[in-house]
Amino acid sequence: MRLNIINIAEIELQPRPPQFAPTGPAAERYEARMGMVGTRLGAQKLGYTITAVPHGKRAFPFHSHRAQEEMFYVIEGTGEVRIGAERFPIRAGDIIACPTGGPESAHQIINTGRSELKYLAVSSKSPTEICEYPDSGKIAGFGDSMRFVLRGDQQVGYWDGE
Repeated sequence: MRLNIINIAEIELQPRPPQFAPTGPAAERYEARMGMVGTRLGAQKLGYTITAVPHGKRAFPFHSHRAQEEMFYVIEGTGEVRIGAERFPIRAGDIIACPTGGPESAHQIINTGRSELKYLAVSSKSPTEICEYPDSGKIAGFGDSMRFVLRGDQQVGYWDGE
């Protein structure tokens, strides 16, 4: 591999590590294989990940970001994206922008197609991030030395309520 260049065929997609895999009822709705690209390319200010989602599944809960902006490029398959209160059909070749904000910018990609849905996710990188999860009423904070997930005044698990 040449520095800063990789072919998509060279990216091995892996299931989430067990400590990040959905548990309980969430395991029925969420599943993804992912390949980290940005670190292999030497990216510093952007994160890049290839995500493959099986039919009927989602990779992540409906969420919004306060610090990191995301963009998705659909490589193959069909599905829908939830953005705020709306849903839009998506297909190979579509580019989806997800700016920072509150519940109005919350987003989630769902594979409603008949085959695997694969997309490239690109995001800005921030040392800390706050995410909101409107469907389950949670707020999460992530950073170099912190990670918390709260609902109201109680800390909960990431997949709780999903």
